[in-house]
Amino acid sequence: MSPSQSDIVFLWILRLFALITGIIVVLITGFLLLEALPILRHLGWWRFVSDRSWHPIQGFYNLLPMLWGSLLVTIGAVIFAAPLGISSAIFCQYYAPPLVGGLYRQLINLLAGIPSVVYGFWGLVVLVPLIGKLQSPGTSLLAGIAILTLMILPTIALTAAASFAQVPQEYLQGAAALGISQWATIRSVVLPAAKSGLFTGLILGTGRAIGETMAVLMVCGNVVQTPKSLFDPVRTLTANIALEMAYATGNHRSALFVSGLLLMVAIASLVAVSEGISRRNIYG
Repeated sequence: MSPSQSDIVFLWILRLFALITGIIVVLITGFLLLEALPILRHLGWWRFVSDRSWHPIQGFYNLLPMLWGSLLVTIGAVIFAAPLGISSAIFCQYYAPPLVGGLYRQLINLLAGIPSVVYGFWGLVVLVPLIGKLQSPGTSLLAGIAILTLMILPTIALTAAASFAQVPQEYLQGAAALGISQWATIRSVVLPAAKSGLFTGLILGTGRAIGETMAVLMVCGNVVQTPKSLFDPVRTLTANIALEMAYATGNHRSALFVSGLLLMVAIASLVAVSEGISRRNIYG
Protein backbone atom coordinates (compact mmCIF):
# COMPACT_ATOMS: atom_id res chain seq x y z
CA MET A 1 0.00 0.00 0.00
CA SER A 2 1.48 3.35 -1.04
CA PRO A 3 1.91 6.18 1.51
CA SER A 4 -0.94 8.15 -0.10
CA GLN A 5 -3.27 5.15 0.08
CA SER A 6 -2.41 4.51 3.73
CA ASP A 7 -3.13 8.17 4.50
CA ILE A 8 -6.53 7.89 2.83
CA VAL A 9 -7.35 4.71 4.78
CA PHE A 10 -6.26 6.34 8.04
CA LEU A 11 -8.38 9.41 7.25
CA TRP A 12 -11.47 7.26 6.67
CA ILE A 13 -10.82 5.37 9.91
CA LEU A 14 -10.70 8.67 11.78
CA ARG A 15 -13.92 9.77 10.10
CA LEU A 16 -15.57 6.49 11.10
CA PHE A 17 -14.54 6.92 14.73
CA ALA A 18 -15.76 10.53 14.70
CA LEU A 19 -19.09 9.38 13.24
CA ILE A 20 -19.46 6.67 15.89
CA THR A 21 -18.70 9.19 18.64
CA GLY A 22 -21.28 11.60 17.26
CA ILE A 23 -23.88 8.85 17.02
CA ILE A 24 -23.26 7.84 20.65
CA VAL A 25 -23.70 11.44 21.82
CA VAL A 26 -26.92 11.79 19.82
CA LEU A 27 -28.26 8.49 21.18
CA ILE A 28 -27.51 9.48 24.79
CA THR A 29 -29.14 12.88 24.33
CA GLY A 30 -32.14 11.30 22.62
CA PHE A 31 -32.53 8.78 25.44
CA LEU A 32 -32.46 11.57 28.04
CA LEU A 33 -35.05 13.55 26.09
CA LEU A 34 -37.27 10.50 25.65
CA GLU A 35 -37.22 9.71 29.37
CA ALA A 36 -37.72 13.35 30.40
CA LEU A 37 -40.47 14.06 27.89
CA PRO A 38 -43.43 12.76 29.97
CA ILE A 39 -42.90 15.22 32.82
CA LEU A 40 -41.91 18.05 30.48
CA ARG A 41 -45.20 17.60 28.62
CA HIS A 42 -47.11 17.44 31.87
CA LEU A 43 -45.43 20.27 33.79
CA GLY A 44 -43.19 22.20 31.41
CA TRP A 45 -39.80 23.65 32.32
CA TRP A 46 -40.95 26.43 34.65
CA ARG A 47 -42.02 24.13 37.49
CA PHE A 48 -38.42 22.95 37.89
CA VAL A 49 -37.38 26.42 39.07
CA SER A 50 -40.61 27.74 40.56
CA ASP A 51 -41.85 24.94 42.83
CA ARG A 52 -41.37 25.58 46.54
CA SER A 53 -39.16 22.52 47.13
CA TRP A 54 -37.90 19.18 45.84
CA HIS A 55 -40.41 16.61 47.05
CA PRO A 56 -41.30 14.53 43.96
CA ILE A 57 -43.63 12.20 45.85
CA GLN A 58 -45.71 15.23 46.85
CA GLY A 59 -45.52 16.72 43.36
CA PHE A 60 -42.82 19.38 43.91
CA TYR A 61 -39.89 19.37 41.49
CA ASN A 62 -37.70 22.39 42.21
CA LEU A 63 -34.20 21.63 40.88
CA LEU A 64 -32.85 25.14 41.49
CA PRO A 65 -31.18 24.43 44.89
CA MET A 66 -29.32 21.47 43.40
CA LEU A 67 -28.40 23.47 40.32
CA TRP A 68 -26.94 26.14 42.58
CA GLY A 69 -25.12 23.47 44.54
CA SER A 70 -23.53 22.07 41.38
CA LEU A 71 -22.56 25.51 40.09
CA LEU A 72 -21.11 26.76 43.38
CA VAL A 73 -19.09 23.60 44.03
CA THR A 74 -17.72 23.66 40.48
CA ILE A 75 -16.93 27.37 40.37
CA GLY A 76 -15.27 27.26 43.78
CA ALA A 77 -13.11 24.29 42.78
CA VAL A 78 -12.02 25.93 39.52
CA ILE A 79 -11.19 29.21 41.29
CA PHE A 80 -8.79 27.37 43.60
CA ALA A 81 -7.49 24.68 41.23
CA ALA A 82 -6.71 26.93 38.25
CA PRO A 83 -4.02 29.13 39.86
CA LEU A 84 -2.60 26.17 41.79
CA GLY A 85 -2.40 23.96 38.71
CA ILE A 86 -0.94 26.59 36.40
CA SER A 87 1.53 27.78 39.05
CA SER A 88 2.72 24.23 39.71
CA ALA A 89 3.19 23.68 35.97
CA ILE A 90 5.26 26.88 35.75
CA PHE A 91 7.35 25.75 38.69
CA CYS A 92 8.01 22.32 37.19
CA GLN A 93 8.77 23.65 33.72
CA TYR A 94 10.95 26.66 34.49
CA TYR A 95 12.10 26.75 38.11
CA ALA A 96 12.32 23.28 39.66
CA PRO A 97 15.52 21.21 39.53
CA PRO A 98 15.08 18.18 37.24
CA LEU A 99 14.83 15.73 40.13
CA VAL A 100 12.23 17.77 42.02
CA GLY A 101 10.28 18.49 38.84
CA GLY A 102 10.22 14.81 37.90
CA LEU A 103 9.03 13.74 41.36
CA TYR A 104 6.34 16.40 41.33
CA ARG A 105 5.07 15.27 37.92
CA GLN A 106 4.86 11.69 39.19
CA LEU A 107 2.86 12.91 42.18
CA ILE A 108 0.45 14.79 39.90
CA ASN A 109 0.08 11.69 37.71
CA LEU A 110 -0.68 9.65 40.82
CA LEU A 111 -3.34 12.13 41.92
CA ALA A 112 -4.92 11.97 38.46
CA GLY A 113 -5.30 8.18 38.75
CA ILE A 114 -6.89 7.98 42.21
CA PRO A 115 -10.55 6.84 42.02
CA SER A 116 -13.13 9.42 43.04
CA VAL A 117 -14.50 7.19 45.79
CA VAL A 118 -11.07 7.25 47.46
CA TYR A 119 -11.09 11.04 47.40
CA GLY A 120 -14.57 10.99 48.87
CA PHE A 121 -13.63 8.51 51.59
CA TRP A 122 -10.58 10.57 52.56
CA GLY A 123 -12.69 13.71 52.61
CA LEU A 124 -15.33 12.03 54.77
CA VAL A 125 -12.94 10.72 57.43
CA VAL A 126 -10.31 13.50 57.43
CA LEU A 127 -11.52 16.71 55.81
CA VAL A 128 -15.11 16.76 57.06
CA PRO A 129 -14.12 16.41 60.77
CA LEU A 130 -11.60 19.24 60.34
CA ILE A 131 -14.25 21.52 58.87
CA GLY A 132 -16.67 20.39 61.58
CA LYS A 133 -14.29 21.79 64.19
CA LEU A 134 -14.66 25.20 62.57
CA GLN A 135 -18.43 24.93 62.17
CA SER A 136 -20.69 21.91 62.27
CA PRO A 137 -21.80 19.71 60.60
CA GLY A 138 -18.61 19.55 58.48
CA THR A 139 -20.32 18.04 55.45
CA SER A 140 -20.71 21.23 53.45
CA LEU A 141 -20.18 23.26 50.32
CA LEU A 142 -16.63 23.98 51.51
CA ALA A 143 -15.83 20.26 51.79
CA GLY A 144 -17.11 19.71 48.26
CA ILE A 145 -15.02 22.58 46.90
CA ALA A 146 -11.90 21.26 48.65
CA ILE A 147 -12.34 17.71 47.35
CA LEU A 148 -13.09 18.82 43.80
CA THR A 149 -10.08 21.15 43.88
CA LEU A 150 -7.84 18.18 44.57
CA MET A 151 -9.56 16.11 41.90
CA ILE A 152 -9.33 18.61 39.02
CA LEU A 153 -5.90 19.98 39.99
CA PRO A 154 -4.00 17.20 38.13
CA THR A 155 -6.02 17.77 34.94
CA ILE A 156 -5.26 21.49 34.92
CA ALA A 157 -1.62 21.06 35.94
CA LEU A 158 -0.82 18.35 33.37
CA THR A 159 -2.57 20.21 30.55
CA ALA A 160 -0.74 23.41 31.49
CA ALA A 161 2.61 21.60 31.58
CA ALA A 162 1.97 20.12 28.13
CA SER A 163 1.03 23.58 26.82
CA PHE A 164 4.20 25.15 28.21
CA ALA A 165 6.30 22.39 26.65
CA GLN A 166 4.83 23.26 23.23
CA VAL A 167 5.90 26.91 23.38
CA PRO A 168 8.62 27.35 20.69
CA GLN A 169 12.11 27.65 22.08
CA GLU A 170 12.70 30.56 19.72
CA TYR A 171 10.32 32.64 21.81
CA LEU A 172 12.31 31.96 24.97
CA GLN A 173 15.66 32.49 23.26
CA GLY A 174 14.47 35.78 21.78
CA ALA A 175 13.31 37.01 25.18
CA ALA A 176 16.62 35.98 26.75
CA ALA A 177 18.54 37.80 24.00
CA LEU A 178 16.61 40.96 24.85
CA GLY A 179 17.61 40.64 28.50
CA ILE A 180 14.08 39.99 29.75
CA SER A 181 13.92 38.32 33.16
CA GLN A 182 12.59 34.81 33.48
CA TRP A 183 9.37 35.82 35.21
CA ALA A 184 8.75 38.60 32.70
CA THR A 185 9.30 36.07 29.90
CA ILE A 186 6.78 33.69 31.47
CA ARG A 187 4.24 36.45 32.03
CA SER A 188 4.60 38.21 28.68
CA VAL A 189 5.66 35.42 26.31
CA VAL A 190 4.89 31.94 27.65
CA LEU A 191 1.41 32.51 29.08
CA PRO A 192 0.03 34.29 25.98
CA ALA A 193 1.55 31.62 23.70
CA ALA A 194 0.05 28.80 25.76
CA LYS A 195 -3.34 30.39 26.52
CA SER A 196 -5.29 28.05 24.23
CA GLY A 197 -3.95 24.97 26.00
CA LEU A 198 -4.46 26.56 29.41
CA PHE A 199 -8.07 27.29 28.61
CA THR A 200 -8.54 23.73 27.37
CA GLY A 201 -7.29 22.48 30.74
CA LEU A 202 -9.77 24.73 32.53
CA ILE A 203 -12.61 23.39 30.38
CA LEU A 204 -11.59 19.77 31.04
CA GLY A 205 -11.31 20.43 34.77
CA THR A 206 -14.66 22.20 34.86
CA GLY A 207 -16.29 19.34 32.96
CA ARG A 208 -14.97 16.80 35.44
CA ALA A 209 -16.10 18.92 38.39
CA ILE A 210 -19.64 19.28 37.03
CA GLY A 211 -19.94 15.56 36.37
CA GLU A 212 -18.39 14.30 39.61
CA THR A 213 -20.79 12.25 41.71
CA MET A 214 -19.37 9.94 44.37
CA ALA A 215 -16.93 12.31 46.08
CA VAL A 216 -19.39 15.20 46.41
CA LEU A 217 -22.13 12.79 47.50
CA MET A 218 -19.92 11.68 50.39
CA VAL A 219 -18.78 15.08 51.68
CA CYS A 220 -21.42 17.70 50.78
CA GLY A 221 -24.19 16.60 53.17
CA ASN A 222 -26.91 16.09 50.52
CA VAL A 223 -29.37 18.60 51.95
CA VAL A 224 -31.62 20.12 49.28
CA GLN A 225 -31.17 23.83 49.94
CA THR A 226 -29.58 26.91 48.44
CA PRO A 227 -26.46 27.46 50.58
CA LYS A 228 -26.04 30.77 52.37
CA SER A 229 -22.46 30.11 53.49
CA LEU A 230 -19.56 27.81 52.73
CA PHE A 231 -20.43 25.70 55.77
CA ASP A 232 -23.97 24.84 54.67
CA PRO A 233 -24.68 21.30 53.38
CA VAL A 234 -25.69 21.10 49.72
CA ARG A 235 -26.82 18.53 47.18
CA THR A 236 -25.63 18.54 43.58
CA LEU A 237 -27.59 17.38 40.53
CA THR A 238 -25.32 14.36 40.07
CA ALA A 239 -25.61 13.32 43.71
CA ASN A 240 -29.39 13.67 43.52
CA ILE A 241 -29.55 11.31 40.54
CA ALA A 242 -27.32 8.77 42.27
CA LEU A 243 -29.30 8.89 45.51
CA GLU A 244 -32.82 8.65 44.09
CA MET A 245 -32.69 6.81 40.77
CA ALA A 246 -32.80 3.36 42.41
CA TYR A 247 -36.33 3.84 43.77
CA ALA A 248 -37.74 6.63 41.57
CA THR A 249 -40.80 5.86 39.44
CA GLY A 250 -43.19 7.81 37.24
CA ASN A 251 -42.77 11.57 37.25
CA HIS A 252 -40.07 11.31 39.90
CA ARG A 253 -37.92 9.19 37.59
CA SER A 254 -38.65 11.45 34.65
CA ALA A 255 -37.61 14.50 36.71
CA LEU A 256 -34.24 12.89 37.38
CA PHE A 257 -33.72 12.61 33.64
CA VAL A 258 -34.43 16.34 33.40
CA SER A 259 -31.47 16.74 35.78
CA GLY A 260 -29.40 14.71 33.35
CA LEU A 261 -30.50 17.00 30.51
CA LEU A 262 -29.39 20.04 32.48
CA LEU A 263 -25.98 18.46 32.99
CA MET A 264 -25.75 17.71 29.25
CA VAL A 265 -26.62 21.32 28.47
CA ALA A 266 -23.91 22.52 30.86
CA ILE A 267 -21.26 20.28 29.25
CA ALA A 268 -22.38 21.24 25.73
CA SER A 269 -22.13 24.91 26.67
CA LEU A 270 -18.57 24.39 27.91
CA VAL A 271 -17.62 22.64 24.67
CA ALA A 272 -19.21 25.41 22.60
CA VAL A 273 -17.38 28.13 24.52
CA SER A 274 -14.10 26.23 24.18
CA GLU A 275 -14.62 25.76 20.44
CA GLY A 276 -15.48 29.42 19.98
CA ILE A 277 -12.37 30.60 21.80
CA SER A 278 -10.18 28.13 19.90
CA ARG A 279 -11.54 29.38 16.57
CA ARG A 280 -10.97 32.97 17.62
CA ASN A 281 -7.37 32.17 18.55
CA ILE A 282 -6.81 30.45 15.19
CA TYR A 283 -8.53 32.93 12.90
CA GLY A 284 -8.40 36.11 14.93
